[in-house]
This record gives sequence, C-alpha cells and structure tokens, in this order.
Amino acid sequence: MAGGSEFQVSSVMGSSSKGSLLGDVSFVGDSFSDISEFDKQSLEAQDFRPLRKPSGMAPTTTIETVTIVRPLKVIAFICGAIVVLLMVLALASTDWLLSNGWRQGLFEHCVEDGAPEPLPFGINQKKGCYRARNEPYIMASAGLCIVALLLDVFGTFLTGMGLWTKDPIKKYKYYRLALYVMVAALLSVLIALVVYPVCFTGELDKGNRNLWEFGWAYGVGWGAAIFLFGSIVLLICDKESEEIYFKERTITHESGDPSNSKT
Repeated sequence: MAGGSEFQVSSVMGSSSKGSLLGDVSFVGDSFSDISEFDKQSLEAQDFRPLRKPSGMAPTTTIETVTIVRPLKVIAFICGAIVVLLMVLALASTDWLLSNGWRQGLFEHCVEDGAPEPLPFGINQKKGCYRARNEPYIMASAGLCIVALLLDVFGTFLTGMGLWTKDPIKKYKYYRLALYVMVAALLSVLIALVVYPVCFTGELDKGNRNLWEFGWAYGVGWGAAIFLFGSIVLLICDKESEEIYFKERTITHESGDPSNSKT
C-alpha cells in the first residue's frame, strides 16, 4: 500500500489487536495513520444495532352487516298466506246465499232435492248445480274476488321477497310495494262483499222465498278481508323499523401475529 501502510487480517474472533472488530476482520488503526479518510474514533463509535421488528400492529376497524328479521313482517306474511286460502274457499263454494232448497255462489247455483216450487228468480231446473245467473252484481263480485286473490298472492310474494333479500334498498322497495298491492286487494274484496248483498236486495221480490240468509262462504270472504287488513296494519306499523344494522368491531393484533386479536 502507499506510504508503507500495513493491513492485517485476524482469523481469530476477539483478538487483542488494537482497533475495532468487525466480524472476523480486524483493522489496526495505526496502520492507516497516513490515510485521512479513515477515522478510527468514528468507526469505534458507530452503533451497529439491528433493526427492531414492530412489537405490534395498529388496531383495525371492521364493519359487519347484521340482518334482523322483524316478527311483525313475518306475521304479515303469514296473514297474507291465510288470505289466499280463505279466498280460494270463498270462490269455490256455492254457500254465499241460502234459502229453502236453494244455494247460490259466485259461479254456480244449486237446486237441492225436494226444493219447493216455484224456484227463486224464475228458475225452472231440476236437482243439481248449474252455472250462475248472468246478473251484473254476481259477475262483478266474482271478478273483484278473483282480482283480490291475485293481488294478495302477489303482495304475499313481495313480502316474502322482502324477508329473504339482504339488500336494504330492495328490502324496503319490496315491503312498500307489498303494502300498496295489499291495500288494492283489500279494496277489491270489500267492494265485492258490499255490492253482493246490496244488489241482491233489489231482486228479493223475485226470490219466491220468505227467508234468505248468507252462508259460510260469504263469512269466509269477510274473514279474508280481516286478515288482509291485519297484514296491511302490520306492514304499516313496522315500515320505518330498521332491519339492517351496521356493527363496528375494532381488532388489535398483538406481537405482530394476526391470529391474536382483540375486539
């Protein structure tokens, strides 16, 4: 080296040679006394500390979506299903209007065995069931009941979709539309239940009977209206209640191990 400088390599760790020790290589400071770039004291004062690993990670916050099924909406769905059953029974029965030897429904009327003559409304038929008379109020009541049944099926389906979906926007839309559809169904069945007896009183003089009464099928129609009204009330009362909640959780990882967490 220039100026007769001396460079020594020590093969033994922890040698007593004067100077600083770096691994298995030691430098003798006196051998570099002529080199201005080498500073023995600064080399000895250098802190060779290893990088520290972080003792932990910063807490992280997660937001969980919690869906709560409201019991009132479940009851509204059940009421809608009951209305479907009741309306089918009312439409299929001939026991809307009863008298001695005579039964009348929305689609058929029946003459019983031994019915006294003359038969009501100038009918000249033997024992059995026949197509209902082409009276406007009978056809209108039957049509309105069919519309009410179809609307209630659709409204009940929408309520079930609202209970099933997890999307809060779709959930509210389903419930709101179900409410409107069921209101329309209720209006339809109420009009039918009012029109039928009111219009019938206009032909009592043609009935040839002194006693008339409404049968169980007409009462079932009112039962359907009551359940339908109850379903609407339940949807209205629970319309503003939240079913979607957002729950916040804070997770703290310890010792850099993601598996160790606190909430």
